[in-house]
Amino acid sequence: MDTSTWYRDFGELEARGQSAIYEQWALGVADDPALITLIEELPLQKRQPNLVFACARLLGAPERDYPALRRWLMPNWSAVVSEALARSTQTNEARRCASLLPALSLIPGPLALLEVGASAGLCLFPDRYSYSYDGDAPRDPSAGPSTVLLESTTTGGMPRPRSVPRIVWRAGLDLHPLDVRDADDMRWLETLVWPEQHERRARLRAAIRIAAENPPRIVRGDASVLASLAAQAPDDATLVVITSAVLVYLPFAERMRFVESVRSLDARWISLEGVRGLPTVRAALPDDGGSDGRFVLALDEVPLAFTGPHGQSLDWIAVL
Repeated sequence: MDTSTWYRDFGELEARGQSAIYEQWALGVADDPALITLIEELPLQKRQPNLVFACARLLGAPERDYPALRRWLMPNWSAVVSEALARSTQTNEARRCASLLPALSLIPGPLALLEVGASAGLCLFPDRYSYSYDGDAPRDPSAGPSTVLLESTTTGGMPRPRSVPRIVWRAGLDLHPLDVRDADDMRWLETLVWPEQHERRARLRAAIRIAAENPPRIVRGDASVLASLAAQAPDDATLVVITSAVLVYLPFAERMRFVESVRSLDARWISLEGVRGLPTVRAALPDDGGSDGRFVLALDEVPLAFTGPHGQSLDWIAVL
């Protein structure tokens, strides 16, 4: 996919209906050959619309129309490049736990969670959030209602989780871990929330407060340390590896090596990835599901549902 198409697809499939500013910016970039040329000087994984736009906003780009962005961006491009080279898109959307919960509920507990690409670890706390599907009565943690209520709409007869899981161990793995106690790290996480999404930003702040009460252990490293970290999980718990919007950032050969490393563990694997993230999952889908930028929830590479990228919807397709 060339860069112009990448930005156009981002605007039309991902940002549309979610952020009018990002939709206009992405479509403006797609039709701007001069800016496309500049972006293509970045390494491939640093050309992502999310990353470029977040770095610009972090540095003070006006959240207005595309001409205003371009007027700011051209003289500040070298600073944006420096930020993009130093940072990664580490969107840590707690509401993805609303998509993970139905899969977690299919696994006998107690559970040990190991998230790859954990960012600040906010998705390592599915037992600390409350959940409501289609406006029904919330399912709360054992300690009572959470300050974070994750709401999602569903179709297709999703089996309703009766409770939140019992988690006895949790750890994360990330190339560039973020610390919920570090103000600069959390400013970057907030900037990754799209401009008009004030509800997401408020939910992020509330989830950060929960995580900061007992910060998760997040190890700096890649898949080469996955097995050693997994070996630290307690023997009397079911180890569950979670990947959420991670595989798209790995070149295909590296991605498949990672897949083999997960398969080699004595663990269950919940993936929440783009339709094209896992070839085995995509091959098992009733259709490609990718026309609107949705993700696929899968358990051990068996697809369960199409989901919204931020946990806002869940369309169940599995027969259990």
